[in-house]
Amino acid sequence: QVRLVESGEPLAQAGGSLRLSCVASGSIASINDMAWYRQAPGKQRDLVALITRGGNTNYADSVKGRFTIVRDNAKNTVYLQMNSLKPEDTAVYYCNAKIRTWYRIRDLDDYWGQGTQVTVSS
Repeated sequence: QVRLVESGEPLAQAGGSLRLSCVASGSIASINDMAWYRQAPGKQRDLVALITRGGNTNYADSVKGRFTIVRDNAKNTVYLQMNSLKPEDTAVYYCNAKIRTWYRIRDLDDYWGQGTQVTVSS
């Protein structure tokens, strides 16, 4: 079994900062891409930021210059530093990882965290 567990402060004011963390645990052989997605009420789940195992990153246009994704491969952890927050950043944020497990060593499977609410007040 593999689990992704997100954590972070849920509330911020506009212009403020928050940091989300996501730890992967379980029967993990290796982790490829790690990413953060978000879903606002009534909207689809969208990619916010992605980081490869080698550290290459990709960001949604709406967060470029404000959010930073980093990972600690030794700790199977990915972080999302969110600065200059806006009310439109309010959403449930989900951690995602493509993981190769010891019991499915030839396959790369998609895993999701349970989601963590982020609310930015104006």
